[in-house]
Amino acid sequence: MAEYAMSVRVDQWLWAARFFKTRSLSSQSIKGGHVSLNGVRAKPAKEVKKGDVLILKKGLEIFELTVLALAEKRGSTTLAQGLYQESERSIQARETVREQQRNHAASSPAPKKRPDKKSRRHIIQFKQSF
Repeated sequence: MAEYAMSVRVDQWLWAARFFKTRSLSSQSIKGGHVSLNGVRAKPAKEVKKGDVLILKKGLEIFELTVLALAEKRGSTTLAQGLYQESERSIQARETVREQQRNHAASSPAPKKRPDKKSRRHIIQFKQSF
């Protein structure tokens, strides 16, 4: 990892820390307002330093990360996990969201079967009446 660098672009760091598959996806997420750096909405070229706090919203999950090391290039998963430390509150919140999703999926009944041709015609006719 690039320990010699004093700061790295946020989009590059998120890609190197393996939160996104590509750097362009990382950049799009930042431009979309899903990343904040030290409590302020970040831009892709914003520099991240050791000790900075990143809040990343990815789907329903929210990651609260403290930057421990910097990297300009993508490395192995074990090296990427050493770049940051996630807060306990963040881990608990993500686990709660996952549990709620599991409970919701288990409680919603799956459809028994697809509608047959006659039923589909009735559905189409019903939709067209509006």
